[in-house]
Amino acid sequence: MIATVINAPATISIPQASDYVRILPEIVLSIFGAAIMLLDPLLGEERGQKILGQVGLLGTLVALIATYFMAQDPGSAFMHMVRVDSFSIFFHVLVIAIAAAVILTSYDYLAVQRMGAGEYYGLILLGVVGMCLMSSAVELVLIFIALEISSISTYILAGFRLRSATSSEASLKYFLLGSFATAFFLYGVAMMFGATGSTNIQDVSAALHSGSVPVLAYVAVALMFVGLGFKIASAPFHIWTPDVYEGAPAPVVGFMSTAPKAATFAVLLRVIFEANPPGHFWLIWVSAALSMTLGNVAALVQNNVKRLLAYSSIAHAGYILVAFAARPELGTSAVMFYAASYAAMNVGAFAVVSHLANAGERYVTLEDYVGLGRHSPQLAAVFTVFLISLIGIPITGGFFAKFYVFSAALQSGLVGLTIVGVINSAVGAYYYLKIIVAMYMKEPQEEVPVLPVPLGVRTALVVTVAATIYLGVFPERVLDFSQRSALQLVQHESLPTARATPPGKP
Repeated sequence: MIATVINAPATISIPQASDYVRILPEIVLSIFGAAIMLLDPLLGEERGQKILGQVGLLGTLVALIATYFMAQDPGSAFMHMVRVDSFSIFFHVLVIAIAAAVILTSYDYLAVQRMGAGEYYGLILLGVVGMCLMSSAVELVLIFIALEISSISTYILAGFRLRSATSSEASLKYFLLGSFATAFFLYGVAMMFGATGSTNIQDVSAALHSGSVPVLAYVAVALMFVGLGFKIASAPFHIWTPDVYEGAPAPVVGFMSTAPKAATFAVLLRVIFEANPPGHFWLIWVSAALSMTLGNVAALVQNNVKRLLAYSSIAHAGYILVAFAARPELGTSAVMFYAASYAAMNVGAFAVVSHLANAGERYVTLEDYVGLGRHSPQLAAVFTVFLISLIGIPITGGFFAKFYVFSAALQSGLVGLTIVGVINSAVGAYYYLKIIVAMYMKEPQEEVPVLPVPLGVRTALVVTVAATIYLGVFPERVLDFSQRSALQLVQHESLPTARATPPGKP
């Protein structure tokens, strides 16, 4: 917190009521997360499964209501370390909604896998606290703290299948590599402070564009991108992704492949487009091209559906990075729309995977999906919707997500990167279609048991399918909101701030 102290005004600011309103969702999620931890020992294992899940779901719904009240009072808080604007509100709603959908899919999964519910739901809510804070923080040190809050919860959740060696391996690998990557980000923050004298993003931007840029700033940008690139699983920082996705519980993979990534993209948008540091363009260009190519090519040979979707996640990180290379006013809205579309289709896809996996996650290979269209046509149809959205076929959110990203790139003159993206989209269609072919056009060698779809999973699937189709048929409202948020982010619109002096003083 040294940088924060140095940047603070001489008069110590006393937090006002508006300060707490501007972090109200985080307060609500923290209270519900702590309540789950306290209730867990008081309830029996079987009774606690549903009750704690319901408390967790209630926490996300109350947090969404708190986000509405937070949106009524935009501005800065806590000595300009937090900023509430349309941009941060968008990502608050997105990550909280993802958490709600994941909790719905986890009710029966935890019972089938015989996993403890208290720590599980508590860690999800506390992890979302960090992700929400990442989207509204405009102070690099606070971003680092929020990033750690988010990361610690996902490190533990990845190893929640205690009876599985692959899950323990996934957690350990994710923790070791994640800690290493976070150190890069922290070194980058320290070097940026050395180059500019501040860790506030707006002050950093002003310092970098007020004269000659020191070499230290280029090094700082590279180091910060390494740390954030790990979190979004972009190449060449993606090596943890397949093993962690394979070993972690399927609902957790649906969570960690969407919510932490969305929050990290929010941080990247602030760092890249608001601070606009030097030297980031080629880092983004190379990482986007590598992510799309490596992700799609490696996915072609996967037989495990979770590993296939892991490489798919790497490829989609590359598609989103294409927008980061575009002009800020175009790229920001494209990233926001893509993040929302990808969250809907990926959470839904992993909800299907988690239900079909059965006890011990035994059924996760392509062979286990053969004939699914015959003995569970509704589940196969829902999974098909998510797969064609991941491909980018019209009437799904995935189509407009890719369309807006490539359109932003073309309007910014990035013809070469757009061509790489379009070619990779065609390559990626093969392995998604391979799953659809297995479900509908092959005869199963042996019958894979498919349990009745429980209410929680059914609700989550209905919501995610509806969101996927809505974004593909009526994208205008979400796109308009993201475009307004993008202009606000890029133009640094002035917002009302909490008073920096005690009451009664001018």
